[in-house]
Amino acid sequence: MDLIRIYAGESGPQSVAVAQRSILRRVPPDEFTVPPRVQDGIRRIFGEALSADEVVRRILADVRQRGDAAVCEWTARIDGVDLAACGLGIEVARAEWEAARRQIAPELVAALELAAERIRAFHARQPISSWIDVRMGGTLGQMVRPLQRVGLYVPGGTAPLPSSLLMAAIPARVAGVEEIVATTPPRRTDGHISPVILAAAAIAGVDRVFAIGGAQAIGALAYGTATVPRVDKICGPGNLFVTLAKRQVFGLVGIDGLPGPTETLIIADDAADAENVAADLLAQAEHDVMASAILLTPSRALAERVQAAVAAQFARLDRQEIMSVSLAERSGIIVVRDVAEALRLANEYAPEHLCLDVRDPWRYLDQVRNAGGVFLGGISCEVLGDYVSGPSHIMPTAGTARFASPQNVADFVKITSVVGLNEEQASRLAPAAARIAEAEELTAHAAAARRRAVAAMASDSDKGEGM
Repeated sequence: MDLIRIYAGESGPQSVAVAQRSILRRVPPDEFTVPPRVQDGIRRIFGEALSADEVVRRILADVRQRGDAAVCEWTARIDGVDLAACGLGIEVARAEWEAARRQIAPELVAALELAAERIRAFHARQPISSWIDVRMGGTLGQMVRPLQRVGLYVPGGTAPLPSSLLMAAIPARVAGVEEIVATTPPRRTDGHISPVILAAAAIAGVDRVFAIGGAQAIGALAYGTATVPRVDKICGPGNLFVTLAKRQVFGLVGIDGLPGPTETLIIADDAADAENVAADLLAQAEHDVMASAILLTPSRALAERVQAAVAAQFARLDRQEIMSVSLAERSGIIVVRDVAEALRLANEYAPEHLCLDVRDPWRYLDQVRNAGGVFLGGISCEVLGDYVSGPSHIMPTAGTARFASPQNVADFVKITSVVGLNEEQASRLAPAAARIAEAEELTAHAAAARRRAVAAMASDSDKGEGM
């Protein structure tokens, strides 16, 4: 059986229509099928079968009530790490950060620093500023203020992801956030955080790091505990339980979004390098069993070359168990009529990553309406965007690119409107405000507006008498 299917034609079990009903179909987070292994874990931990949403609700309620004690207990029960038994606390000591930076290879430190500088330079160009205009009948404007404290969730389940920490922390620092705290799951082996994540935290300017993950970490950030400070906003991707926890605490704190499994959609024509396209599909598939790696191409010959290249390269790679599930269940190669149809399907799908591996990709850029990021040409591969290109790789998933943006400086500031009308403008505007208020049957609003008109007219009368 082929590792990745080819969908082609108008009918049949592997047609384009079937692909639209399966791998191109969007499923909301609360409808994701929980894998049997995870269901077994829920029954073992809770003693009964529960939905993922109920699991999260119970954990959050416990953290809200018992704070650090609940956080430690759930970390032991779910992550298999007893922080106290390991001689560790919830917070990672600064000395451990410094040791981690010395521990990892100098070449890796240099790579992280290069990535950090490019991320910082890109986000420093985003124009978000305060303004005041005194020419609009008094003074009108806006004040842009950074958030006071932000919590970053850094995935660390199947592999440490220092890049995700850089991609969230650096835009926050550019925005001027006063305090940045990060949470990431401890390693099952020793309860410590991966040294590369701690090194990234130091490079990105994070203030504090906590060795907790999952829904209990989101609860600690949202409610605050004796150790973990309550934050104003929670950002960063995570697994299904993290995403559902963010949704449940939204309103008490801000969130950046509800990221689903990562996804890449490649549009390639017959000029594309099949080996490169296969490498990009496999790079996406190794993230997670829920990841989606999809190719749209008008070339059946390219589709078959890519399918063969995926099989050949797969045999030489690690994480085969994860990739095989992603490729079989959530990925595929779809043979379309032409690039125009591929773009139509891509805009409907609204992918996190859209790669235009076609002749003259700039020709098609204006036709892209919905995508978290667009990668132009086979040389601008999405993997470079994951690490060192500059824009944050935390991008909208699950079709939310229809209305959402990649993580950026705007995620870490808030706008306060400024209104300072003069008497003349207040007098002119008050009657209109009063009429609208009366139409809404809000007589107190109308009366308050009319008082401003009367006050302004009296002031004008006083000025006239003194002349």
